[in-house]
Amino acid sequence: MRLKTTALTASFALIANAALAESYSATIAAGHPPVFRWIRMIAEVFVPAATEQMEAAGHSITFSEQYGGSLAKVGEELETVEAGIAELGTCQSLFDPAKLAVQNVTYYTPFVSPDLRKVGKVIDDMHANLPAMTEAYGENGVVYLGAPIVIDDYMLMTNFPVNSLSDLEGRKIAAPGAAINWLSGTGAVGVSGNLTTYYNELKTGVYDGVIVFASAALPGKLFEVAPYITKAGLGAQYAGSLCANVDWYNGLTEDARAALHAGADAAGVWYVDQLEQAVTTSLDTMAGAGATVSDAPDDMRTAWAEGMENAAQTWAAELDGQGKPATEVLGAYMEAMRSAGAEPLRNWDTE
Repeated sequence: MRLKTTALTASFALIANAALAESYSATIAAGHPPVFRWIRMIAEVFVPAATEQMEAAGHSITFSEQYGGSLAKVGEELETVEAGIAELGTCQSLFDPAKLAVQNVTYYTPFVSPDLRKVGKVIDDMHANLPAMTEAYGENGVVYLGAPIVIDDYMLMTNFPVNSLSDLEGRKIAAPGAAINWLSGTGAVGVSGNLTTYYNELKTGVYDGVIVFASAALPGKLFEVAPYITKAGLGAQYAGSLCANVDWYNGLTEDARAALHAGADAAGVWYVDQLEQAVTTSLDTMAGAGATVSDAPDDMRTAWAEGMENAAQTWAAELDGQGKPATEVLGAYMEAMRSAGAEPLRNWDTE
């Protein structure tokens, strides 16, 4: 009788567990191709880690990975996830500044820190602890999962040598999104651009240089068309994160949601580790291929920072007027970075 009772109890347990098990499917959208590290972290780390965590919780999940603009072009990922065309995606604030406005705080605060790990940690902590950082996601029907897409220290790549700010006078320099503001006061003509177009437009003379980062410049082969690399210390930046459609996310069981966050955490750790290693390798490789790599003189960096408009204050005031808490985010970010040991060339929040 005891054996029968034990067997019956075990059978009921199996039935209960089977009832709790769920099978999920999710499409992941990203505008950039897999050559870029923030896409590789999804394919190589997030997908297998989230799958493993799902299975550990008794569930299963199948991912359809749509990269390189096959489902959403650069800057369209948020809308694609919001509409439910994809359940997951790279919600990139850099290329969707109207909808993820306050997330662009780093791009309005250059010359703060070249430390990409520090920037990533501060931004992730702000998403976890500052409601002002997550309001925009809810307003746009998505949920922040994590895996901050941190960008390594920005620099100049040009088809002419740069030894001082005067060398930029009248030159057409491309920059992504809000980074165009960094060219104010330099005499250069800012042109909007992104990594998917830089090579061809440099080659055809649409512009004379770009503001870019080493880890993307190498795979993009930008040194072939802009062989003068000037490390100006413009700073590491935050460009976006993994996000999920809110309705789909809310329909998951609690342990399934936890599996996605665990996958994002694993991807974020891998990404930063890989990126730090890639920066030195990228600069060395480009130099070995014939590029000229130099550090901007301190007086050039100081003159550049001091000559810029304080776009951060203007940006924050305009967003405050729209009911978006940008001044709060600006202050929180700058204070957190200073507390973490950063030494900004300008304190954009307190001027």
